[in-house]
Amino acid sequence: MSDVVIEREFKQAPDIVFAFLTQVENLLKWWGPEGITVPSHDLSLGEIGPWFSEMKGSKGEIFKVSGDVKSVVPPEYIEFTWAWHDDNDARGHESHVRFEVTPSPNGGSTFKVIHTNLADDESAKNHMGGWTSSINRLENALG
Repeated sequence: MSDVVIEREFKQAPDIVFAFLTQVENLLKWWGPEGITVPSHDLSLGEIGPWFSEMKGSKGEIFKVSGDVKSVVPPEYIEFTWAWHDDNDARGHESHVRFEVTPSPNGGSTFKVIHTNLADDESAKNHMGGWTSSINRLENALG
């Protein structure tokens, strides 16, 4: 199994960054790689329970992903499961995501995405690209 770990520094305090990870109106500003829209979703990542999102690509293709939020400890971390759906809406291999937010010495935050139990190295490579692009969008949304 392969894992992805990405870390990024933000100038905003942890509570502000955490709000962009858990509040739906903020999540929709950055959720998904660049060029993706989210026409359908239940992105309640701030509370324990199920979530899903359908991401729409630039050519109209739909990518559905879902899981369960397992743990929320504001403003420190969120843990949730993650599985892509196939064309018949069946969930595939389930992996695990953890968003961590810690204070940085400059008054800002260190944000870390830890995506574990991915199916293989190719999946890890694809998720590395997707998360990196999404975090770029998060950085822009934070301002």
